[in-house]
Amino acid sequence: MSAFLDQIKWNPDGLVPVVTQDAGTGRVLMLAWLNREALSTAVEERRAVYWSRSRGKLWRKGEESGNVQKLIDVYLDCDNDTVCYQVEQVGGIACHTGRESCFFQRLEGDSWRAEGSILREPAAMYGES
Repeated sequence: MSAFLDQIKWNPDGLVPVVTQDAGTGRVLMLAWLNREALSTAVEERRAVYWSRSRGKLWRKGEESGNVQKLIDVYLDCDNDTVCYQVEQVGGIACHTGRESCFFQRLEGDSWRAEGSILREPAAMYGES
């Protein structure tokens, strides 16, 4: 079952970027990283699993926030160096800021403007006070 992993062009750190997209709307939800274990675990569990560079460990999306991503499809780009997860975003929130997508800042002139409302306060998702 690991033959598909061998076709990916992993970077020198053993990682590849993954774009995560809502399977229903096509909206880009986030960008993250995968290592071999994260991708094989995601395929096995049928849920989005990533490699957290900051934590140095596997990260199952929603393990703290409850905003799980059910894995619908996995695609590999034409250069074999970028993966795309198509997911069902449980609860409609992908971003740790409580928004639908991590891509909510739009360039207007020479500054960034936040779009879209916060659907759930981060403190409510992560138990912060």
